[in-house]
Amino acid sequence: MLDRLDEELDTVPDFDRFATVDEVHDRLAGLAADHPDVATLRRIGTSRLGDPMLCLTVGDGPRHAIVAAGPHPNEPIGGLTVTHLAGRLCRDTELRRATGCTWHIVGCLDPDGTRLNEGWFAGPFTKTHYGRHFYRPAGDEQVEWTFPFAYKRAYFDRVLPETLALMRLIDDVRPAFMTTLHNGESGGVFYYLNRPEPELQDVLKTLPGRYGVPLHAGEPEHPSVKQLEQAVYLTPAMEDAYDYFEALGQDPVEHIGGAASDSYIKKYGTLGLTAEIPYWTDAAADDTSPTSTRYRDLLHAHAAELRATSDVLERVLSAVSPDLVTGSPFLRASRSFIPMVAGMADTHSGRAGAPEHDRPATVAELASCRDTVHSVRLRFGGMLLRALEGELAVGNATRAVREGARELAETYGRWCAEAEAGAADETIPIRHLVAIQYGAILAGADRAVRGPSWRS
Repeated sequence: MLDRLDEELDTVPDFDRFATVDEVHDRLAGLAADHPDVATLRRIGTSRLGDPMLCLTVGDGPRHAIVAAGPHPNEPIGGLTVTHLAGRLCRDTELRRATGCTWHIVGCLDPDGTRLNEGWFAGPFTKTHYGRHFYRPAGDEQVEWTFPFAYKRAYFDRVLPETLALMRLIDDVRPAFMTTLHNGESGGVFYYLNRPEPELQDVLKTLPGRYGVPLHAGEPEHPSVKQLEQAVYLTPAMEDAYDYFEALGQDPVEHIGGAASDSYIKKYGTLGLTAEIPYWTDAAADDTSPTSTRYRDLLHAHAAELRATSDVLERVLSAVSPDLVTGSPFLRASRSFIPMVAGMADTHSGRAGAPEHDRPATVAELASCRDTVHSVRLRFGGMLLRALEGELAVGNATRAVREGARELAETYGRWCAEAEAGAADETIPIRHLVAIQYGAILAGADRAVRGPSWRS
């Protein structure tokens, strides 16, 4: 039984919406003003559009922990989690002492991108509303994926200002524990660790069950990812991804950009943890029972659906490209992600013929492939539609732009209807999402500092 950790989970309140960038920053500033004896607020960097990046430091423990929200701007659970964590640490002397840490809590790593998602933060929490207000930056504009990287023929050093701010913080405090607060979209909960930690893994796997949320048993985010056990993976290394693409006969340089923060913290022996928590889930997420579909056939069918999606989006984008004038972030993202979807299709086709894939696919694998197709359509179709609507909004109503927007809107409506139709998905209460993430942070930091002590 989890004793103190269980008590801490019960401190998480109910929420009816996600917090905006300004709300997170205001709450951290308020805590610093109300608790000047234990907390200080400082600016660690500046976003590309001029927003301050704020970090609240709490406590005076001998080891350091970094918790940073908003590494990807469509993942806002962390904004609520960091303000709850900061509030508990400021108000509870015993909790601060028990953690043994000085905490460095970053309110948002990508404030510019997060603001472009705030249209769905207050709901309704449907996949359609989420997709229509979704934004994810192009790969080379993502804070989490623009750390320096050099391996074989790959070389990346186009570090963003926001990434540099996090790098400086890491170098300054040399943390024993660090987590950037990501979250998933559909399915079950899973985790990344940058090294095996069996006792911590046991704790992490119990957290979702407390709230009736399953562990993920479907497809990993990328086939090169190494699994420690169900729902627990080693943090992806770009070196492994490079070697994987190379073995498939694909050019790794076309797929590989920068590294992630987990790579950067290796030099300090930091324990890195990522908790991927979905907004929606269903009973199939952890169902490992076999189906009548062969896994290799599933991969071929999945690749075909992804390729068809990419073809639709690429046709629209190509038709309107000569007339586009804005260069908006939605357009830059579309130009990055639409070819990526085609690359995903090629990867699945390329690996389908492996001998080990001549087996029955599981219920969870079928469900995760289905969810991925819906996600790709609603995410990237929604961003391209926002790009075209932006062109129209500034008066660029050429025939090509008008027709492209109309065609895509009709297709997108069908995709939304298919994603919502007959779905067994359950929207997870926001309180549960925050609590799972909060529990993972406390358990991970405790393991990094002293070893497991949250168990009774």
